[in-house]
Amino acid sequence: MKGINKLQAKWGVGPAKFWLIILTFALGGSLSGRLCSYLLKLVFLEKNLVFWLIYPLFLTILWPFSVIFVSFFTGQFSFFKGYLGRVGVKLFGRASAKVEVAPIHVAIFASGAGSNARKIIEYFENQAVSEFFATTESETGGSSRNPVRAAIKVSLIVCNVPNAGVLDIAKEKGIPTLLINKAEFAATGYVESLKNADIHFIVLAGFLWKVPEVLVEAYQAGEKIDAAGNVSRGIINIHPALLPNYGGKGMYGGRVHEAVIAAGETKSGITIHWVDAHYDEGDIIFQADCVIEAGDTPEILAQKIHALEHAHFAPTIEKILLG
Repeated sequence: MKGINKLQAKWGVGPAKFWLIILTFALGGSLSGRLCSYLLKLVFLEKNLVFWLIYPLFLTILWPFSVIFVSFFTGQFSFFKGYLGRVGVKLFGRASAKVEVAPIHVAIFASGAGSNARKIIEYFENQAVSEFFATTESETGGSSRNPVRAAIKVSLIVCNVPNAGVLDIAKEKGIPTLLINKAEFAATGYVESLKNADIHFIVLAGFLWKVPEVLVEAYQAGEKIDAAGNVSRGIINIHPALLPNYGGKGMYGGRVHEAVIAAGETKSGITIHWVDAHYDEGDIIFQADCVIEAGDTPEILAQKIHALEHAHFAPTIEKILLG
């Protein structure tokens, strides 16, 4: 089970999509094996030594085509297109030169112990540089798809509680902090401070204040945030329930789990969503669920939710920023 969770986190997918991917691998392998045997039988009358020497080579050639074919029917084409592309890069390399870009600077807003903040920080510490393809302009005016190397860096911790544990994590990791007060936050959103820190993207990880409209507007995805033309990627939040249920003002932490258990729900989960001017109403980006068993308490449910948060939050951030 631990290995499955690790793979889900690595691929940035939920349980349903994970098993569809595994099914695609299995069906694709089976199809390539059958095709290989059928085609070779047209050439060889018997399975002699040459047959068995050619078989694995031919199977290797057929496998990616079989998997891509099956992926159309399982709905996993985009995943396997990227997966096979990465395998091809490892085997054959890339002909085009890598384009280096400046880090994407992320600010994490948190009010408490900071367990999610720590997981996010450590995830990107261990994956300091990520690669993806982007369209780049040439000096002659043309464009091409080139591999880009980009780093995601947690560059600021923003907190509204002077003694919160997340501040200790920031000190341990050597990350600058910004301690905010409610009146100024409501009035200015500390937009100037965030832009001065070159923040491109904001992550709410257990942050208990409502984000003011001035900050939401300043960090709309695509908004220019400095004179150099760098743009915001937006603001996201993680909520410990399956929105739109059990969200809104006052619904956070243990209160959510108590409400879910009291209602007799059979499942709960997490929702990662864009932040707008209202509590928990932004567009949903990702959800993952867990089963609530008979006898589960709010504390037990909280542990299940934390496991989902730690497995999925950082990979989802990576997917948003690097595609």
